[in-house]
Amino acid sequence: SPTTDVYTKDNERIVEAHLPNFEEKDVDIRVENGALVISADRHEKEEDKDKQYVVRESSSSFYRRIALPERADEGKIEAELEDGLLMVKVPLTTLPEPKKISISKKK
Repeated sequence: SPTTDVYTKDNERIVEAHLPNFEEKDVDIRVENGALVISADRHEKEEDKDKQYVVRESSSSFYRRIALPERADEGKIEAELEDGLLMVKVPLTTLPEPKKISISKKK
């Protein structure tokens, strides 16, 4: 079955899904309830009059749900599919600087 790699690099969460024989039209990418959802379906239909069967059909499907970190910038997610490798880049917003809390004396 297709493999999926998830890692963080250069302030981005990267998701790489190996989808050989899938085309862009087969793949659906969504953000739902704080998760990245990748699904793909491929159906092939082949007719061959020279063989005993008339139609041969095959299908492949893929589904992954990956929780996104709170600091994911969902509005700037990018995806590309090239040579069977789907790469989804999820930019991460920078973490706020820690705020020092001063301790006051009792009066």
